[in-house]
Amino acid sequence: MRYIDAFNHFFPQGLWDRMLASEGAARDIGKRMRNIPAIFDLDRRLQVMDMFSQHEYSQVLSLGMPPLDAMASPEECPQFARLGNDGLAELCVRHPDRFPGYLASLPMNNPAAAAKEAERVLAPGGAVGLQLHTNVGGLPLDDERFYPIFEIAAKHDRPVFLHPSRGADFPDYLSENKSKYEIWWTFGWPYETSTAMARLVFSGIMDKLPELKVLAHHLGAMVPFFEGRVGPGWDQLGKRTTDEDYGAVLRGLKKRPLDYFKDFYADSAVFGSRSATVCGLDFYGADKVLFASDCPFDPEGGPGYIRDTIAIIESLTLSDADRNKICHGNAVKLFRLAK
Repeated sequence: MRYIDAFNHFFPQGLWDRMLASEGAARDIGKRMRNIPAIFDLDRRLQVMDMFSQHEYSQVLSLGMPPLDAMASPEECPQFARLGNDGLAELCVRHPDRFPGYLASLPMNNPAAAAKEAERVLAPGGAVGLQLHTNVGGLPLDDERFYPIFEIAAKHDRPVFLHPSRGADFPDYLSENKSKYEIWWTFGWPYETSTAMARLVFSGIMDKLPELKVLAHHLGAMVPFFEGRVGPGWDQLGKRTTDEDYGAVLRGLKKRPLDYFKDFYADSAVFGSRSATVCGLDFYGADKVLFASDCPFDPEGGPGYIRDTIAIIESLTLSDADRNKICHGNAVKLFRLAK
C-alpha cells in the first residue's frame, strides 16, 4: 500500500539555524526540541521513513510549532517564513520520492507580507498548500486582515491546513493565570481547532469562497464526537443568546451549520486511537480523510505514530477503493500530486 503522510513536521536547516541564533521563543523551542532529532536532522528523518519502506511511504512536510508569528517580530517574520518555505521546497526537489510536496507557512503577524508570501509559494511548482495556525497572537482567522490569505488559497486551488495553537498562558479558569497539567494541549488544542472551524463557518468565509478547501488537523478535532451539538444544536443558533441576534446569522448562511463542517477535510493523526479514527471516518467519510501521523511527536521520536496509524487503517473494515483514498488517493487529488 502506498501511504502519503499529509501532516507531519520538520524544520529545514536554514530555519533551524536561524531559530537557534535568535532570542526568545525561537531559540527556546529549538533547545527543547533537540531531544527529537527527527524534527531537524534530515538523516534521522530519512532513517525513520526507511522503517516503512515496504509501504511506499512518503511525507508532505510542514514546519513544526510554534507558529512563525510566535518566533519573530512582524519585521523579522517574513525572513523566517522564506527560510522555512525555501528550505522545505529544496528538500522536495532533492528527495521527490520521499517528499512529494510541502505546506508553506506565512508571517501572519504581518498580513501584507503574508499575502505576498502566499502568492510567491503557491505559484505553479511551489507549495501544495498552506499551514495556518488557529489564531495569530490571539486574533481569530476570520479577522478581516487575514481574508486575502484565504482568497489566494482559493484562487490557486490549494488547501489550507489548520493547526491548533495554544499555550499554557491560556488559563482553564478565569480565577487562574495559566493552564495546569498541560490541559492547554490535551483538551485545549482540539477545542482551539474546533473554534477556528466554527469561526470560518459563521463568519461567512465558506460562503464567500465556496471553492476553498480546508483541512482540520487531528481528524476534525471535537467536531465528529459532538455531531449532535454541531447539527441539531446549532440548528437552534440564537435561542441561547439574548444580547445578539444570532438567528440572523443562521438565516444568512446558505446551508445548515452541520453541512459546512462536513465540507472540511480531516486527517488521521489521532495519536494511535482506533476509536477516534472510527468516529472521524464515520463523520467525514472516506473521500475527506487523509492519512497523517503527526511525526515525529510520538514517545519514540518519529516512528511510533506512523506505525500505529498504519496498523489502525489496516485493521478497519474498508473497501479497497476507500482504503486507497485514505492512504494516498485523497492526498494525490487534494495536493494535485503525480499518481
